[in-house]
Amino acid sequence: TTGQKNKNTITNDKGRLSQEEIERMIQEAEEFAEEDKLLKEKVDARNQLETYCYNMKNSISDSDKLADKLEEEDKSAVEEAVTEALEWLDDNPAAEKEEYEEKLKEVEGICNPIVSKVYQGAGGEEGEEADEDFDMHDDL
Repeated sequence: TTGQKNKNTITNDKGRLSQEEIERMIQEAEEFAEEDKLLKEKVDARNQLETYCYNMKNSISDSDKLADKLEEEDKSAVEEAVTEALEWLDDNPAAEKEEYEEKLKEVEGICNPIVSKVYQGAGGEEGEEADEDFDMHDDL
């Protein structure tokens, strides 16, 4: 050590925030927190729809999953529903959370019965697997 001693004094000088400014900043932060929460819910809903569509698209083209098990008519119905939903996503980047959820229900309404039919015909073990693969949005 050099043997020098320094004395630091903290004072409430210029540049400090007043109590009024602090309260205003807290209020703004609370308002932004609500906006952030709503935006996150909207993004999550969009991601659920997008993930579901891409999982279905991959499943119907993967011979280890659904490709070889689907009748051509069912495969076309799934492809059409998924393609339409993905186009809708591209055309509606500013959609609301509820719109994304409604579109997901619509696509699931077409795809889930087809997938269930395939796995019910294959037996119980794969049927449970199908529930995990295609109902993943329930876990989020």
